[in-house]
Amino acid sequence: MAVKMIKVHGSGNDFYLLDQTQFQEPLSDADLKQLAINICKRDGAGLYEGADGVLVVDHSEHPQVLGRMRVINADGTEASMCGNGLRTVARYLGTQNSQEDFRVQTMYADLKVQAVADFAAHVPAYSVEISPVTFEAEKIGMHANHEATTIINEVIPELSSDLKFSAVAVPNPHLIAFVDHDTLVGPELGRIGEWMNDGKNSIFPDGVNVSFVEILGANSIFVRTFERGVGFTNACGTAMSASSLMYVLLHQDSTDFNQEIHVKNPGGMVKTVVHQGADEEYWMELIGNATFVRIVTLSLSAALDNDFSAVTATETGEQTAYEGFVAQLA
Repeated sequence: MAVKMIKVHGSGNDFYLLDQTQFQEPLSDADLKQLAINICKRDGAGLYEGADGVLVVDHSEHPQVLGRMRVINADGTEASMCGNGLRTVARYLGTQNSQEDFRVQTMYADLKVQAVADFAAHVPAYSVEISPVTFEAEKIGMHANHEATTIINEVIPELSSDLKFSAVAVPNPHLIAFVDHDTLVGPELGRIGEWMNDGKNSIFPDGVNVSFVEILGANSIFVRTFERGVGFTNACGTAMSASSLMYVLLHQDSTDFNQEIHVKNPGGMVKTVVHQGADEEYWMELIGNATFVRIVTLSLSAALDNDFSAVTATETGEQTAYEGFVAQLA
């Protein structure tokens, strides 16, 4: 049986998009896990240059929802959400159904998505909702060694003697620290990220995304992320959204919501807007590219056997346009 996938990315956070509706019977969770592990390998061992994960698109039984998204990480684990991936899924579903404003089912919420003006020629963009937000330790999966139910801008001695972290889930769990430039590009993020995701630490036994954030100016930040289940990534949509929320809460002169924040990352740039609803709950808009790189077709059984010798691919040309857009940012 042949399988068709689209290589996609948001801010360089890259995935293979797999539409389950192309099959008479959807792939099992075991097959999805093995497929992700095989095709996402980097350094020439996977499908082309590999990927950060697989975005699984399927029907949704929820009313007023156009489709469902699941996120399978490169190591085969499942993430609750992916903001960069959601933009590409939104574009795919919107194109298939000729809609520009709709909802997509994710693990914890049906999220609003909308087509917006292109970032540049041949760089289509989408705005997606990032929610729900929680700071509660139990819901984040945090087992701190003290009795605090939240960690907001605090030193965690096991991680660092001077860096201050905030823990928030959006709904993926994140640890965020605001740092200077040398710390941003230095080895600390890798050290902490690897330890927090080794399955042995006592603070986040199920792992956590770790981000260092540098403030570039008013409403302008740079976010570098070590992503759970992936490692260093060009961008993490939920991390950039969570970092934007903490920037508004901790580093603006006044807590001023609804302002556009420019968020740079190793893979490009997105825009975010932090909102506070009437119920005083937070949610974020994540606005960025939704790039389709290539369409690939291969045998499903071969892919599950880690054999990519007979794959065929059609390039879309959008990656060249995106690289031109990123070059202008510099």
